[in-house]
Amino acid sequence: MAKLRITQVVSKNGETKRQIANLRTLGIRKMHQTVEVEKTPVTMGQVAKVAHLVKVEEIN
Repeated sequence: MAKLRITQVVSKNGETKRQIANLRTLGIRKMHQTVEVEKTPVTMGQVAKVAHLVKVEEIN
């Protein structure tokens, strides 16, 4: 299955609790941290909610 490389590029200060929770669920704890996760519908939904805070790359 395809994977996504997600990097936080904008601070989470001032964001809603729900958006911060989505970042933590994705495994992102701090700025410029990069995580690799499986590309599933659930993950894509979480990324869509925080798209303005992260950079997403698809890797095979």
